[in-house]
Amino acid sequence: MSQVQAKKGHPAGLYLLFFTEMWERFSYYGMRAILVLYLTKKFVEGGLAIDPKVATLTYGIFQGLVYFTPLIGGWLADKFIGQRKAITIGGITMMLGQLTLFSINTHFGLYLGLFLLIIGNGFFKPNISTLVGGLYDNDDPKKDSAFSIFYMGINLGAFLAPLVIGFLTDKAFATTDEAGNIITYGYKYGFLAAAIGMFLGQLLFNMLSQKYLGDLGKKPGSLTHSKPEDKLSGEKSFEEEFEKEDKPLTKDEKQQVTVIFVLFLFAVFFWAGFEQAGSSLTLYTDKFIDRTISISLFGLENYEIPTSFFQSVNPLFIVLLAPLFSIFWASKLGQKMSTPVKMGLGMILLGIGFFFMLGAVAERSGGVAGIMGAPNEDVAVKAGLMWLVMTYLLHTIGELCLSPVGLSVVTKLSPPKLASILMAVWLAAAFIANLLGGVLATFVESLGAGTIFTYIAGFVILCGFGLIALNKVLLRMMHGVK
Repeated sequence: MSQVQAKKGHPAGLYLLFFTEMWERFSYYGMRAILVLYLTKKFVEGGLAIDPKVATLTYGIFQGLVYFTPLIGGWLADKFIGQRKAITIGGITMMLGQLTLFSINTHFGLYLGLFLLIIGNGFFKPNISTLVGGLYDNDDPKKDSAFSIFYMGINLGAFLAPLVIGFLTDKAFATTDEAGNIITYGYKYGFLAAAIGMFLGQLLFNMLSQKYLGDLGKKPGSLTHSKPEDKLSGEKSFEEEFEKEDKPLTKDEKQQVTVIFVLFLFAVFFWAGFEQAGSSLTLYTDKFIDRTISISLFGLENYEIPTSFFQSVNPLFIVLLAPLFSIFWASKLGQKMSTPVKMGLGMILLGIGFFFMLGAVAERSGGVAGIMGAPNEDVAVKAGLMWLVMTYLLHTIGELCLSPVGLSVVTKLSPPKLASILMAVWLAAAFIANLLGGVLATFVESLGAGTIFTYIAGFVILCGFGLIALNKVLLRMMHGVK
């Protein structure tokens, strides 16, 4: 990166990738917001009448595989097709998956649609994050800040999607009786809206990527030599870069890769807790949280908030807080904090967030003594809305300490020839985490939410302190990368 560019701030390509990812996340999180509800509602209600235990396990497996296939997509991009083609292939495949869910409302349509989404995400997810890292030199202090901005794009789409799709499924295309109670939900139209979002993202990316990204990511090995601002001459530069990529890893590079795998292990436990938002927390919200509000100013008298809307709470907090984190990470104090410390703090905050859900369980169970007791199945007894909101707030702050920082450090520590595959390895933490999280969610009904939330909170807090304790060891292995 030139000194001129460094003074100007972030390159324009960052904002193209920001909006491309925003629309892809609109598509994905919109579908995610209604998936468990679509699986569990009765046929007459527009769902597939799947048992909640099977539904949460299916959700966990799907979420897990979504983060496993990037290992394949990252490898193909690094070795054969480049990041740009991979993003286009992935986007089109995911759009077809959403259209399948829209048009075939059967168990066959469900599994075919989810399969296409899994494959498409494998091509898309690791490669767009790798392109963000490719816009910056490894020693550029703005890199963590750039990933926080990029992360805000992810969550802007994730914020808008459940609101738009929840309105379509619960209001615009829902069938109601004379009293206004929903008889049938319009879930299929939610999937259609998700497909349209994916189409818009791909249209934007393919129209503007040459202008703002130049040759970055067009071919395997083109992450470090063909940025728009680096008009390096053709074939000779490419051959020199290719020769570098054939060299074996140095001792320092091997240690840096080892650090990625250590951080990967801790990220697994973070995401296993965090992803309860789409499974156990969604079902708990649907049954046991008082979602009725009254705001006279807006004409909302006894308005029941659709369950899917709560999938927007976390991304809303991300959008509000990410700019502050971006500024803080770029400050002198923020730069003094190492990646292991940031990520360890994120895990601790995730655990604290679950304490608020324990407050909700206690409210429904008649006090603290009821938290670890038998589940209270009386759906007439509701817990206050603020317990859930505070849980999402703490989880969001924890996520901002761990996820964008993790994306950034992977691009810093990865040898260029392994950039996409190691980004895929990092994302694969969520593969294991979602499988684990899906299994955990199946025990909520039998063991009780209080028991599950207590175990998750305690374990991730211990992991957070453990990661902070490893800080000095990991820093030595990172060889100057913070």
